[in-house]
Formats: sequence, structure tokens, C-alpha cells
Amino acid sequence: MKINFIDKIGDWNPQFFRELKGRLKGFNVAIAVALSLLGQLSLFLYQLRELPDKRYSIIGQYCRLRSFYEQDRSQIYQQSNNLHRQLDGYRNTQPIDFNKIKEIQAQIAQVKSKNSDLDQYLSTNFCPTDQLDMQMWWRDHWEYIFLSLSVVFIFTLLVAGTYLLINNLATEERRGTLNFIRLTPQSETSILTGKMLGVPILIYLVVLTAAPLHFIAGHAAHIATSYILSFWTVLAAACIFFYSAALLFGLCCRWFNGFQPWLGSGAVLLFLIFTMQTVSSGLHFNYSAAWFRLLSPFDMTQYLFPNLFHNTYNSQIIEKVQFFHIPVGTNLASLMGLHLLNYGLWTYWIWQALKRCFRNPNATILSKGQSYLLVACAQVVLWGFTLQYTENYCPNTSPSKFSICVYDVNNQIQQNFIWLVFFNLVLLFGLIAILSPHRQTVQDWARYRHHNLSGHRNIWRNSLLLDLILGEKSPSLVAMVIHLVIVAAPLVTWILLAPVLNVHHTSNLNWLINYIGRLNAILGVALFITLMMIYATIAQRMLLMKTAKRSFWAIGTVGAVFSLPQMILGMLYSNYSKYPILWLFSTFPWVSLEYVSTSTIFLAWLGEFSVLVLLNFHLIKQVRQAGESATKALLNS
Repeated sequence: MKINFIDKIGDWNPQFFRELKGRLKGFNVAIAVALSLLGQLSLFLYQLRELPDKRYSIIGQYCRLRSFYEQDRSQIYQQSNNLHRQLDGYRNTQPIDFNKIKEIQAQIAQVKSKNSDLDQYLSTNFCPTDQLDMQMWWRDHWEYIFLSLSVVFIFTLLVAGTYLLINNLATEERRGTLNFIRLTPQSETSILTGKMLGVPILIYLVVLTAAPLHFIAGHAAHIATSYILSFWTVLAAACIFFYSAALLFGLCCRWFNGFQPWLGSGAVLLFLIFTMQTVSSGLHFNYSAAWFRLLSPFDMTQYLFPNLFHNTYNSQIIEKVQFFHIPVGTNLASLMGLHLLNYGLWTYWIWQALKRCFRNPNATILSKGQSYLLVACAQVVLWGFTLQYTENYCPNTSPSKFSICVYDVNNQIQQNFIWLVFFNLVLLFGLIAILSPHRQTVQDWARYRHHNLSGHRNIWRNSLLLDLILGEKSPSLVAMVIHLVIVAAPLVTWILLAPVLNVHHTSNLNWLINYIGRLNAILGVALFITLMMIYATIAQRMLLMKTAKRSFWAIGTVGAVFSLPQMILGMLYSNYSKYPILWLFSTFPWVSLEYVSTSTIFLAWLGEFSVLVLLNFHLIKQVRQAGESATKALLNS
């Protein structure tokens, strides 16, 4: 029966069978199980050291007499505070009644003596054994074990599993066996799924060995089974997402060599620590980056088990999360759906990239058609979490006036503007790096276009445009224009509709209406689009260099053009109003829009557009030369 089961695994997924065969050795399994059992025993004994005994404090948490002595202590503190207030009052009255002051001081001394007597009594007397609430202690004891195991499972599965997957791909690549796996008739999904299931199998074994104690501790702590299963569901979805990202990182970032596994797992560790601190501090969810925060399982874990960070307020925060004003955090089912959809969406895009780059490591991670859908999807997610109904605008800021807070959609968008710009910049620069083809690819594409050039001029032009939009080997400039239009469309729509959305007639649109002006704001968006196209053109130009280090040249050049202008301007002219025209040519031209006229902004845009046109003419000339030289070399041979 064992042989049949193993054969079935091999038939279902040969790669999974290969990973199991290489890792499930007797010694490895024994070590994994022993470590898990030793960790469980250590955790149990560590908590057991807090077991109340006959020397347990009479004001301890689990002593039933605690409330009586706490009441006496609070009365003494209250008497002391009242007497000190009376003393301060008599000292500040004229004439000063010294007799009354001495009387109150004597009373204060008596209260202090009573307090010291109580402290001495509490330090020398202990809680009677029959007054210890052991049932409550054991419940808290099991809850502590349950929550500790939950946190350990999260870090172990995500960090250690990520490390093992990236290290496995690096080892396979170094040994040359990864190319052999690529030649097998298995599908990409089957191979990569086999690695996700098989490579961290010893980690799974450690966790599964501790799972019974986790369930027992949860039930002993009176935690509902549905909540425990919900935690495991979210953790499984998190594992699928992070393991998929680890595989993509391992396939696409091979130049890190031996440092690659540490970099990937270290990034996951920092992300988990950061989100754990965010959850424990109780930050709100009404901002565009909520989707990024929801990639961590800690928010859902805190919602399911409020005593995780002793912050019950966080459960109320996550219940208020919305998506396009739709309340998606009202109950457990909707929150689970939100988490799973968030994981599923980004896991889907990662797997689209995995399927493309696994067989052909030199292929782009995404096709141009897929990139358009990705950008559109990212805008829906960002704007969906931006538009959350919260009373976040209080028109009357004067302390002497009664402030009534209302929901103002314009104020909500303004507060999230930085997040929208940040995530879109990361996305756009990432797409520039992903979609911009290198020299040999462009050379082959130019030779193909030149070789198939016929007399049907209109047909050629139409097919060229289609090739520039969807072609795998064509330069990415037209694709970047489409990306920028998708990104800018909702922002421009908001700028145009902002006065209509100001239903409460608040003054928070003064900057857009009176200071900058909607036309200037739209021109600022045009400046940003033109600058991004200049960056994309420079990157494509650098990737046409003959040097082998052209990728580093492209990254360095674009990074310098992106950062140096505002760094220099920030050091020389930190005041935007002093030299606003110079700031129009920086990466963030919006900071100076209110200090210049519309005609000046338009002229600045014309100047940047002229630079873009010249760069593209030079790029087109280079592409044609590459195609002609390749064609001539082909004909001569």
C-alpha cells in the first residue's frame, strides 16, 4: 500500500516525488520531529514556571482576593489626592491659614502611614491556596501557548520556507539540473507546484508535528474551531503567495549568487516584523497601502485572537476597512474573503510571470498585453482602498469653535496622494525594467521588420503600430505611453470632478482652485508623463549599448536623472517659491505649480516634450542602424 501511495504521488507530480525522495531521509525526519517536540516541551515548561504556588501575591491576577485589596488601595490613593488638592488650595489663598495647613499635613502623614502598612502587609502575606483561580490560569496558560505557536508558525513557514525555495533554485541553477528540469514534459505549473510542496517538506513536518498541540491549546483556551481553521486558511494563502514570490525571485534575480536566499528571506522577515509592529500600534486601514499591509497574516491573526498583542482596538479598526465605500470588514466571512482575494490576485500575477520565465529565462516577466491589465488592476486596488468612507475632515480647526467632522472625498484623496504616486512610480519603473528589450532582441526585431518591409506602406504602418503595442521584441515606449495613460486617467478625472465632489463646501480645495488651478494641475500631470517617457527612452537607449553591463548602465543613468535634479535643487533652493521654474524640470513638478503661470508651465512642458522627441529620433535612428547592419551581415554571409 505504501508503494502504491508513493507511485500515485509520482504519477500525480513527478517533481514533488523527486523532492520528497531527496529530503525525507530517516535522519532528517527524526531531527525535524525531535526539534518540533523539543520546542513544544520548552514552550510548555516556560509557561509552567508561572504556575501559582503558596507564595503567590495576594494582589496577583489570579487571586480572588485581589479586588478587595485593590479597592482599599484605590481609596487610599483617592484620599491622598484629595488632601493634596486641599493643601494646594490653602497655600494659594490669602491670608494663609497655617493651622489648617498643619492639620492637612498631619492627615496626609496618616494616609501615607496607612499606605505603607498596606504595602507591608501585601508583601508579607500571600494568596490562600483555596482562593487561587486555577481555572482562569490554565485558560490563559493554554492561550499563551496557542498564540506563541501561531506566531512561530507564521515566521517559520514564511521565512524558512522562502529561504529553502530560493536556495534550492540557486543550487539547481549552479549544478545545471534546472535546465534539465525545463526539458521535461511536465507543465510549468506541475514543476513549480512540486517544488512549493516538496522543498519545504521538513518545515511542513515541524509545523504538522506541533499542530495537534496548537489545536488542543486553542480548544483549552475556549477559542472557536472556526477561528482556528480561519487562521490556518489565511496562513496557507500567505504561504502560497510568499512561496510563489520566492520562486519568481529565484528565477529572475540570479545575479545575486549565494546572497540571493538570504536577501529574499531577509526581506520577508523585515516585512513581517514591520507589519507586526504596525498591527500592535493600531494604525488605521483607510489608506491606499492597505492592500500591501493585508499581505501579512498578522492583521487577520489579531482580529481572530485579540489577545495576540493585547490590543483589542485593532479588531475595531480592521472591521471598518472598505473598498470603494463597500464595507468589507463587517464580519469574519467578508474579512476572510478580502484577505483571500488580495492574496489570490497578486498570486495570480506572480504565476503569470512564473509561467513565462521558467521555460525561457531570457523572456520578459510579463507580456505587454498582460502589463496593461496589471496596471489597470493596480489602479482599481489603489483607488478602491483610497475611497473609504471615514469622517476625516473637520472644517472648524479653531479651539473656540465646535468642530464637526464630515466625510470629504477630496480630502481623502489628498491624504492618499503620496501613496498613489509612490506605488505607481514603483510599478512604472518596474515595467520599464521588465519590458525594455536588450540590444540583441531589438536588433533581431529591427532586422525582421526591415526584412519584411513591402510596398504596402499603410499596411506596414498599421502592423508596426500593433507590433509596438503588443510585440514581444519591440521597444517598450508605446507600451509605456499606454501605462501612463491608464495611471493618469483616474487622477485627471478627479481633478476635473473635484469641485462637484465638494458637497460640504469645505475649503480644502483652495490649493486646487485658487492657488494652482485645475488647468495647471493637468499640465503638471502632463509634465510627469513626459518625464517618465524621457526615463523610459533613456533606459531603452542604455540597453542598446554593446557593453555586457548595459543593465547597470540603464539603472544608474535613470537613477541619476531621477534623483539628482531634486537633490541639487533641494540643497541650493529648498524654497519652492524662490525659483519655481527650476522645480518644473524636477521629477516632482507639482511642488512649484502654484508659484508659476499657466503659460510658464506650458512652455516648460514644451521644452521637456522637445527633449523627448529628440531622444526618440536618436533612438529610432539607432534601431534602424542596428537592423540594417544585421541585415547586411546576413546577406553578406
